[in-house]
Amino acid sequence: MSDTVDAALRADAPPAAPLGGLRDFVRRYARNRGAVAGAVVLFGVLVLAATAPLLYPASPWQMTGAPFLHPFSPGFPLGTDSLGRDIAAGIAHGARVSLLVGSVSTVVAIVIGVTLGAVAGYHGGVIDDAIMRFTEFFQTIPGFVLAVVLVAIFHPTITSIVIAIGIVSWPSVTRLVRGQVLSLRSREFVVASVALGAGTLRIIFTEILPNTLSPIIVLASLMVASAILLESALSFLGLGDPNLMSWGYMIGAGRSLLRLAWWMAVFPGVAILLTVLALNLVGEGLNDALNPRLARRR
Repeated sequence: MSDTVDAALRADAPPAAPLGGLRDFVRRYARNRGAVAGAVVLFGVLVLAATAPLLYPASPWQMTGAPFLHPFSPGFPLGTDSLGRDIAAGIAHGARVSLLVGSVSTVVAIVIGVTLGAVAGYHGGVIDDAIMRFTEFFQTIPGFVLAVVLVAIFHPTITSIVIAIGIVSWPSVTRLVRGQVLSLRSREFVVASVALGAGTLRIIFTEILPNTLSPIIVLASLMVASAILLESALSFLGLGDPNLMSWGYMIGAGRSLLRLAWWMAVFPGVAILLTVLALNLVGEGLNDALNPRLARRR
């Protein structure tokens, strides 16, 4: 996650006036054509996930045709798998799982990371040292290995997967927020709040954290992409929720049949590629739009 932290740090904004209205933000975002393309693709994935029950009301686990139907077969634009299940239905319903896991696990990681990072950065001293040593301990463990262990211990369910991804993702948020708080706690508006007798929680939540939203938003968009990849990897290894169709599971089910039915693994893989790429492009666009220094250069 070091690359995502670096990208988010570049979105640091001074606590002065807001960047402008919504119109200025959209104009800056639209200058990045890749970010616009990413937003279009991401919107398409969101629409597909939202309309999956309408497009494919039957369960994606249900056999709806003959096994190994090729793509563009009548009624099956992406073909069927070895059990006669519709690949298109699996991708549509899998989009719901991937976006749900990615967004909820990111929220979990941000809640943990922002809380610890704000406390460490504002108080400093022994509290800062203790929290950062705790954070570094988690960062010494490979995230994917820790996620596999956690999911295996608590049994593969959507809840355990979300918690596992959130646990392996929060250290990068903590380091980012701590750095932002350290740079803001000595600013004049914070010193003035202290002089007026404002409490610690009020200063953190009303004065400091609102001025760290830009890098957190950028980091969150990149973390969703990482969470989708991690969930897909877990499902590929058979550690996904057995009651939910996911893209990773579809790739894992088709890996041994690549020569016979390549579409079983290729189409879910393309779905993951496009979604993750779109999220990264959106993150880059948010970085450009929320970075006032970069906006002034343009």
